[in-house]
Amino acid sequence: MRCLLILLSLHLFFFTNAQDFLTPFEQSPNTTATYLEAIAFYGELAKKHPKQIQLSAHGSTDSGYPLHTLVLSKDGNFDPVELKKEGKLILFINNAIHAGEPCGVDASMMLIRDLLQQKKKKKWLENTVIVLIPFYNIGGGLNRGSYSRANQEGPHEHGFRGNAKNLDLNRDFIKCDSRNAQTFNQIYQKWLPDVFIDNHTSNGADYQYTLTLIATQSNKLDQHLSSYMNEKMLPSLYQKMEAKDWEMTPYVYARNTPDDGIAAFLDLPRYSSGYAALHNAISFMPETHMLKPFEDRVRSTYYFMETMLEVMHEQKEVLQSAKQKALANTRTKPIFDLNWAMDTEQKDFINFKGYKAKYRPSAISGIDRLYYDRNEPYEKVIPYFKTYRVTEAVQKPYAYVIPQAYYKVIERLKWNGVEVKQLTKDVELPVELYRIEDFKTRDAYEGHYLHYDVKVEKENQEWLFRKGDYIIYTNQVSNRYIIETLEPQAPDSFFAWNFFDGILMQKEYFSSYVFEDTALELLDQNPDLKLRLQEKQAKDEAFAKDARAQLDFIYKNSPYYEPTHRIYPVGRVLEQYKSFLE
Repeated sequence: MRCLLILLSLHLFFFTNAQDFLTPFEQSPNTTATYLEAIAFYGELAKKHPKQIQLSAHGSTDSGYPLHTLVLSKDGNFDPVELKKEGKLILFINNAIHAGEPCGVDASMMLIRDLLQQKKKKKWLENTVIVLIPFYNIGGGLNRGSYSRANQEGPHEHGFRGNAKNLDLNRDFIKCDSRNAQTFNQIYQKWLPDVFIDNHTSNGADYQYTLTLIATQSNKLDQHLSSYMNEKMLPSLYQKMEAKDWEMTPYVYARNTPDDGIAAFLDLPRYSSGYAALHNAISFMPETHMLKPFEDRVRSTYYFMETMLEVMHEQKEVLQSAKQKALANTRTKPIFDLNWAMDTEQKDFINFKGYKAKYRPSAISGIDRLYYDRNEPYEKVIPYFKTYRVTEAVQKPYAYVIPQAYYKVIERLKWNGVEVKQLTKDVELPVELYRIEDFKTRDAYEGHYLHYDVKVEKENQEWLFRKGDYIIYTNQVSNRYIIETLEPQAPDSFFAWNFFDGILMQKEYFSSYVFEDTALELLDQNPDLKLRLQEKQAKDEAFAKDARAQLDFIYKNSPYYEPTHRIYPVGRVLEQYKSFLE
């Protein structure tokens, strides 16, 4: 009976509002739609507009529910290949990656409805097709309550940041521990959008803006897309949003308070916008401000997405030209950047509208605490550190060869459109291999112990690869994804995310009392090794007093030492050896 009443109430809701499709947010501005309400809303909208909307369920998520996409195509064409042949742009929108930050959920429901119902807005769909994930973190959305966002003004109830597996999905786009990310990778690859929006709400300092904006870090975006974004797209977005009374500022990523300056965010590939950049999409994270009313946050998100459609409509040709140049450049360029660091010597200046930062004794601790005085708003010029310099780059090989044992790596490459081939027989190939010389490891982080500051040494070897091992040629438009995941020095490489940790542990050792005699024979047979041992004994007092360390030195410089220890097993086939693959 209870289930029947719920179904009846949903039916009456949609029947009563069949003309205007009012959302839960519009009926009560401190309310956000649940996952089930959002999907039901789009289902009814699709029934009313079957020629323009395609609502589909894909794969699975950690919650057990499928991941839905909604495609809005004015001409009723839902084939991404055909749409691109027709010259259509693709705008991909993702909502509720952090389910406690639901502004995009409600804003998107209103936007899709209005694009279908309001004639003046339909023109923006002439050049652009929208692909929308209504609710990405379904598990977090089902974990609904009022207290997980302690610093946030509304909505009354909202979801939780972690998903059903307690993962932050905005750290999962490369490692893909969640079914959500595994499904997302494949959906994203199907559409390969021109522009990507991932809607968020920020924590941090207090200021006058409702909406701040993370744009793809321009120094790591392809130069053609970066130039277009900085010179045309961003100025238009900022101007149009200000004209609509929703003035924006760059995301307030402050060292202390905004008075000291703000910095551009380095969106590595683990994040949604950094992942999109690997595939040559211009990407944005709108970050509404946690302390602004939920109604304002939703409406500013609505107008940002609307404005993006306007800009894409007006700048179609220049955006498409930049995208095509980026794809061609990615396929052919020889050098790829792997990591970046902020250049603190370079800074721009922006006009910023904030509140005066002050300090007063805490009523709890008695120690001075920070607060922002809204009775003292200000407008002044502050530093903006937006330049990042390259700290690591690599010359791409002709191809990579990956042992089939690393099937989890292979499946992720395939999910991302990487073309792979397999060896048809066992073969010894001349390859460049990396020896992992040094690395650091973080404490537990999103289900992993992430490696960083990876140092490698190159070794040229003849290496035996087996029939069925995989060849990845680097003449692909997916080269950035290939190189930034397969080069172990990259911050979000598969090595960094522990996919190759088996090589870090030595598998065979020796018993000192047995190996002692063998070691003596090895020194007699190898005068150079004996000399290097003596030099190390003379220079290193601790080594000279450690018998096991000296035997280990001999062991690791002998044929008994296993050749796979710390050898990264992905071979780099250099250009001069490409004939061995033909």
